[in-house]
Amino acid sequence: MAAVIDLPFELPAAPSSFKAGSTSSISKLSSATLLPAGPSYIAHARRQLQQLDFAADDAQEEARLQALRDANVDVDELDNDIGEEPESAELLDRDPKQWKSQDHYAVLGLSSLRYKATQHQIKIAHRKKVLKHHPDKKAGASGLTNDDAFFKCVAKAHEVLSNPEKRRQFDSVDEGVDDEAVPSGKEKPEEFFRVWGPVFERESRFSVVEKNGATPEIGDLDSPRSHVDNFYDFWYNFDSFRSFEYLDKEVNEGSDDRADKRYTEKKNRNERAQRKKEDNARLRNLVDRALSLDPRIKKFKAEEKAAREAKKNKGKQGAAPNAKSPQQLAEEKKAKEAEEKKAAEEAKKAEEADKAGRADAKKAKEAAKKAMKKEKKKLSDAITSNNYFQPAGTNPSAQVIEKQLTALDALVTKLGEEDPTLIGKLREEVESAGSAEAKKAAFKKMADAKSIGGDAFD
Repeated sequence: MAAVIDLPFELPAAPSSFKAGSTSSISKLSSATLLPAGPSYIAHARRQLQQLDFAADDAQEEARLQALRDANVDVDELDNDIGEEPESAELLDRDPKQWKSQDHYAVLGLSSLRYKATQHQIKIAHRKKVLKHHPDKKAGASGLTNDDAFFKCVAKAHEVLSNPEKRRQFDSVDEGVDDEAVPSGKEKPEEFFRVWGPVFERESRFSVVEKNGATPEIGDLDSPRSHVDNFYDFWYNFDSFRSFEYLDKEVNEGSDDRADKRYTEKKNRNERAQRKKEDNARLRNLVDRALSLDPRIKKFKAEEKAAREAKKNKGKQGAAPNAKSPQQLAEEKKAKEAEEKKAAEEAKKAEEADKAGRADAKKAKEAAKKAMKKEKKKLSDAITSNNYFQPAGTNPSAQVIEKQLTALDALVTKLGEEDPTLIGKLREEVESAGSAEAKKAAFKKMADAKSIGGDAFD
């Protein structure tokens, strides 16, 4: 049993201004809400998320900070701006059940980095979002106990982006990166490397060898022939890890119909193969276009022609002015064959140019179709995120959902036939509308104007 020791303690004398029985200077009791914050709470949240004990967490954090100190990084100023992007009302009102259509980078505040974001940055951004949107914290601030919709979106975004395989699948179909952005070809030769360099940098994110630093750079006008040949050989034999599993339709796991599951899986495989084929064709056309515009290729061809002419002129020196040697006759024959071959090549190039023109027209049509699809998706998200314009707390019926989505399809189709820009104007009007009622009114107004039937959105 521990021994008890009494220590002498004497209260200090009261100040001279103290008056017994006076309580006028004592403030009244008040209440205040205390929110978890500071380094201790962050460490607690980190241990909970990563399921670490105190010793393991301290060792991991110290190792990370020491590595940053060794790299001369100011750890006090590190990561202050990660995940600090503005959060729009539409983003905060997202339905977590529609997680496949959400922009995971935007949810974590990493829209500016996207596929360039490191796992450390994803971890920091997720931590900040958790501390800001945790249901317990919101319950303490607002008194609500079920405000966890966006928190679920944050959790799903972290689940996808922190898993290398799932993130690769999402990056493969990330609409935040415009794969259709290709230079027009009207740029000056000296601008070729400035406009085409970012295009190949964007495509290299799908390279299997990109992580090993083996992706060749486009170079400049003074790059040697070997570098240029290696660059185009790499892209014509590009090894891409791009996959399209993220777009697979979900297999109904609750169904006992094996035939239905096998059919869905087979359909997903076929659609993935088709998308992969189309993407390979898109990349091949892109490389073909760059090769045809590369000023270095034209320079190499001019040098080769000059070398042939010099060799031909050298062979003619010393020959009799009126006599033609067998070698000259052979050269003339060869030159004639070369001219015929050149004429055939020019005819082939003209045919290929015509084919390329048709391909460009088809690509423009597909780009317009893709843009209309994106606009339609944003309009659909505006309807679903507002509970199909039904009262809060109620679940819309299947008839209401079918009616509104069918009306949206008809409206977008008609606007696309009349003037595709009207779709973008409708989307801007809906996004600028503040309340769900204002958004519904925008849909009804356009639907009535196009004789679609605005009552479908009631």
